[in-house]
Amino acid sequence: MPALTLALAEQFAGIALGHVGREYPNKLDQVLTEAGDLASPRTLHPIFYGSFDWHSAVHSHWLLARVLRRAPSIASASAVRAWLDQAFTEANVAGELAFLARPATQGFERPYGWAWLLMLQAELEAHVGADGQRWTALMRPLARAFERRLVAWLPKATYPIRVGTHGSTAFALVLCARYAPFAEDQGLAAVLRATALRWYATDADCPAWEPGGADFLSPALIEAACMAELLPPDDFAPWFASFLPRLADGEPQTLFTPATVSDRGDGQIAHLDGLNLSRAWCFRRLARAAPTLALALEAAAERHLEAALPHLAADYMGEHWLASFALLALDGA
Repeated sequence: MPALTLALAEQFAGIALGHVGREYPNKLDQVLTEAGDLASPRTLHPIFYGSFDWHSAVHSHWLLARVLRRAPSIASASAVRAWLDQAFTEANVAGELAFLARPATQGFERPYGWAWLLMLQAELEAHVGADGQRWTALMRPLARAFERRLVAWLPKATYPIRVGTHGSTAFALVLCARYAPFAEDQGLAAVLRATALRWYATDADCPAWEPGGADFLSPALIEAACMAELLPPDDFAPWFASFLPRLADGEPQTLFTPATVSDRGDGQIAHLDGLNLSRAWCFRRLARAAPTLALALEAAAERHLEAALPHLAADYMGEHWLASFALLALDGA
């Protein structure tokens, strides 16, 4: 099974350093309330202006922070440290907070960008060196702002969003669970668990009608990974057996077959490389939670990794984000 090596860590860091400061092309997520709202990406988002869109910039910074902690001896470590040092400043955080204070930003990047920002903060909180501790303290006000939005939104979210793209509520819960131990609200973990039960506890016999043509997440597997993250093992086992009852027989077969990517220059079709990577991440997570299925799930993870890893930088439509999902899969994040 492939794992995070120094060579791969160096490759991932190099890819991310190549686009975290690349302002254009850029896809803004913005509601304009007046003419003065128009501005350049870097003006609007002094930290997360690169990598094509805000959420990709966030998780590319997560990649850099994680690689620096997990593989500190890579040759580009000093470049990574220098980038994070100039990105995570009091003034830049204030700029990001100022954007959130604008009218009509309540739904900005909900829930995908929120979850990645909290995942980034959880990674920074794990750093023990002086640099990491400084970045952690500087970024904490921004994380707290998104935490407060999350806590206010979850009780109002009557229904889950069962998609393979940015709206996925299951994916958001998984990432937010990594942040919960560091949250200002000490009840956040319980809120996440209660929300997952409210949304997914009665789900059974998932048909797994996927992939869709623009999926980068498996709606079936990410829901299962969410429940594996948030349920005690004794509760997860019967739920999982009911949710995907024929998994031991290799069914639904569509889950075990890597997606075909016909055009990596098409931003939507290129999502399917991400689907293969995120499926590998889910398969590996589920293998730990369901040991009787571990061999089959690990084999499926390996097939999906083999299909996607050679293509991380095939085109900018994938290059600006795929390495983060490769790191999720390889490093068990």
